Amino acid sequence: MILLDGKQTAADIKDEIALEVDKIRLNKGKIPHLAAIIVGADGASLTYVNSKVKACKKVGFNSSLIELPIDITEEQLLHEVHLLNKDVTIDGYIVQLPLPDHIDEDLILMAVDPNKDVDGFHPTNVGKMTLELPTFLPATPYGIMELLERYKIETSGKDVVVIGRSHIVGRPMSILLSQKREYGNATVTLVHSRTKNIKEITKKADIIVVALGVAEFLTGDMVKKGVTIIDVGITRLEDKTRKRGYRLVGDVHFESVSKKASYITPVPGGVGPMTIAMLLKNTLLANRKFNS
Repeated sequence: MILLDGKQTAADIKDEIALEVDKIRLNKGKIPHLAAIIVGADGASLTYVNSKVKACKKVGFNSSLIELPIDITEEQLLHEVHLLNKDVTIDGYIVQLPLPDHIDEDLILMAVDPNKDVDGFHPTNVGKMTLELPTFLPATPYGIMELLERYKIETSGKDVVVIGRSHIVGRPMSILLSQKREYGNATVTLVHSRTKNIKEITKKADIIVVALGVAEFLTGDMVKKGVTIIDVGITRLEDKTRKRGYRLVGDVHFESVSKKASYITPVPGGVGPMTIAMLLKNTLLANRKFNS
């Protein structure tokens, strides 16, 4: 069993990006600039956004964090989005989700300039991805594809099961893995909460991507020997034996599944670090229009 080390792979990608930034600086080009909007003071979101700011600093990007009150109106938030759309110093930006209940997330995401949508959520970019046109790929699926490529995991002709149908991970993964690309050409089955006999389907899979948001959902009796496992989930479970009083687990029951898997992502340290690395990669891509 080989661990797919997202932490080390992400570090390698950041080093590659930093070299690109050094070249831009040497040529007196525009340094990539990533911005983030965060509404409210949700602990998990703040931690995640701050990790993006630290990653920007590591690779030599400029970064901006726009912190807004939780009671901001939809109109006011749209105004902030439009300001970033018009700001020529900003190459790309993200609106950290989730947003408060009184704000329509779809409305906000639709307002983001597709050319600055480094999260890859705008319908224009999703459409381009589906048509296999150059665009920003959603950061988490992009990171998973990068892991498969860097570990040279064969996908062509393989049976892949994607568990979960979110627009952020599940659906894009099913599209990317089925496309005519070097690390694609797979036969993909997408299963979800209404799928019957999930175990019968997963037991036939060569590769399983689990993005359900249910702690330790996939167990050893649901997979075959030699399977490749990509675990996207992360859940905090109470554990009084730990110093922090909790432990982090994924959507995969690691102990039982890892005994059968040929490759598996750990949680933490698997897909999570790759998401931030690919966000940086998308920002570098957005920056190239200024330096071409």
